[in-house]
Amino acid sequence: MFSNYLIGLREGLEASLVVCILIAYLVKTKNQDKLAPLWLGVGLAAALSLAFGAGLEFGTQELTFKAQEAIGGTLSIVSVGLVTWMVFWMKRTARNMKSELQGKLDAALAMGTGALVTTAFLAVGREGLETSLFVWRSVHAAGNGAGPLIGVLLGIGSSIVLGWLFYRGALQINLSKFFTWTGAMLVVVAAGVLAYGVHDLQEADFLPGLTSKAFDISETIPPDSWYGTLLKGTFNFQPDPTVLQLIVWALYLVPVLVLFLAPSRAKTTTPEPKPEPSNS
Repeated sequence: MFSNYLIGLREGLEASLVVCILIAYLVKTKNQDKLAPLWLGVGLAAALSLAFGAGLEFGTQELTFKAQEAIGGTLSIVSVGLVTWMVFWMKRTARNMKSELQGKLDAALAMGTGALVTTAFLAVGREGLETSLFVWRSVHAAGNGAGPLIGVLLGIGSSIVLGWLFYRGALQINLSKFFTWTGAMLVVVAAGVLAYGVHDLQEADFLPGLTSKAFDISETIPPDSWYGTLLKGTFNFQPDPTVLQLIVWALYLVPVLVLFLAPSRAKTTTPEPKPEPSNS
């Protein structure tokens, strides 16, 4: 449940901050009459995200077991790729997100209402689609109970409250540190989703090694125990992973986490050569 709360909180806060920045800039520039098109774009993005999530959930129910596992495993890999790209991108751009969005909004205001709706739709829609896909796979990886979904909804609800407080000036957030640490935790969650996706592809006979277990500690950590459920819900822990699952999990987690937590290199500028003194 915690991992799904984290996903809802982080992804929801990104979208909330985007909306808050856009609204604050329109109010500051005395363009309050443009708030309606902005909210229209946000609403369309939210509707598209919900429709995408519903399509993932209900569109796969009538398929055969192997087809479901093949699609689920493939989407797990896609969602992990998107989330990995997103956390690295946000780490680089968190400090400049405000100025970047304001620049896009200036251009949209100059072009008209349609461009403003499109700007809001694209700014929020990208976050929404990524969230829908990753949440869908994470919820399925954590189990079919209500806990994972409740965790996501609580995270999104928390992000809306934090976004409102941020807009009202009642909360100061160090975006760089926030997205760095939550991004690191999301990398750990993504590693579990990736391993779960590999297991799906093994069950669909797309990958070999389904019966080759790396270890089996089900008796020590029963999946239906409270601590087994906690580990699975938090880290997508599996007590009997296959050898391929364990290899893929380690090959993703270790290098990605090291690269993500590595300090950013400061840009160096080459000094211009001094003009040679004239002989005259």
